[in-house]
Amino acid sequence: MEARDKPKTLELTVLSAQDIHVNGEPVTTNVFVVVRAESATSHTTPLSTAVNGVHSWNEKFRVELSTYARSVSFEVKYQTASGVRDIGVARIAVSDFLGGSVPETSLQVLSYGLRDWNGLRCGVVNFSVRVVLEEETESGEHVVADGVVTGIPCWWNRGSDGGSV
Repeated sequence: MEARDKPKTLELTVLSAQDIHVNGEPVTTNVFVVVRAESATSHTTPLSTAVNGVHSWNEKFRVELSTYARSVSFEVKYQTASGVRDIGVARIAVSDFLGGSVPETSLQVLSYGLRDWNGLRCGVVNFSVRVVLEEETESGEHVVADGVVTGIPCWWNRGSDGGSV
């Protein structure tokens, strides 16, 4: 399997949302965001109340991006007395932050407009994204690395018969 065919782990941070409204009316309380990467797995921020029209979370998630995934969605919703209501969604093409001139492991801060199910604008979601590097240790466990790692193969404790001890 080539490196480009391997799934990636994204570190997505839902930073904030602004100008959130439904039918022209601002939604100021109990707003949250659901993040999905074309899978059944989702990540949800806690409820937020707007301060000066801005909802803030700074909520960080690790999202597994399969090789077939073409987009990541941010679904903005709010909790009412009668249940959860949709506000809008932003679907971001993976190609917007992967495979371009910016290295995948660099932190990118992006803002995307939200659209309701009728296609009308209903706010903006702000987030950051970067690819998390995984290095496999000798024990087979995966650890997360935040920078470039250079490995040099070496033979450790080789016995006189050429095998390892």
